[in-house]
Amino acid sequence: MKTGDRKKIEFALLVFAGMLGLGFLGARAEEKPTLVVHAFTLMPGVTWPYDMDEMQSAAITALQAKDGETFNVVPEAATDQAGVYVLDGEVKEWHKGNVAERFLLAAGTVAGRENAKIHYWLTDKNGKKVFDHTDTIRQVWLENGHEKSAGMLAKPFGDKVAERLKEANLEH
Repeated sequence: MKTGDRKKIEFALLVFAGMLGLGFLGARAEEKPTLVVHAFTLMPGVTWPYDMDEMQSAAITALQAKDGETFNVVPEAATDQAGVYVLDGEVKEWHKGNVAERFLLAAGTVAGRENAKIHYWLTDKNGKKVFDHTDTIRQVWLENGHEKSAGMLAKPFGDKVAERLKEANLEH
């Protein structure tokens, strides 16, 4: 093999290796941040009939469905991982609702529906609060599906948090 041919091959391999390296760096730069969703807590004195772990699972499912292109949504992550946001929250109020009122008086309004006031926030990997919000979530109108452990608020709970996090415009 001639010296010139060898140098061309070495140059081609060097260029190929560089392109591979840039490809890996590009892929790394495009990695999604991780959103760790903790189970919410209850404010003192608040009655809550549902399993918070089930609510956490519902929130993770909704966030993955609605924000999965933006975040990797998980219940826990390594503490040394870069690009991590942590979602925590608390239930401030819960109201059972009234079926008769919902069907006889309200006909689609918020009256009579089960609802809860939730406060939730995101912290970055340094523990700095980057988003803070309070919402009222309500049972979906005319939805009869009732999961025993998560109740009628599981879907609206996850959906509401997912909507608000899109509004947060987090950097990643």
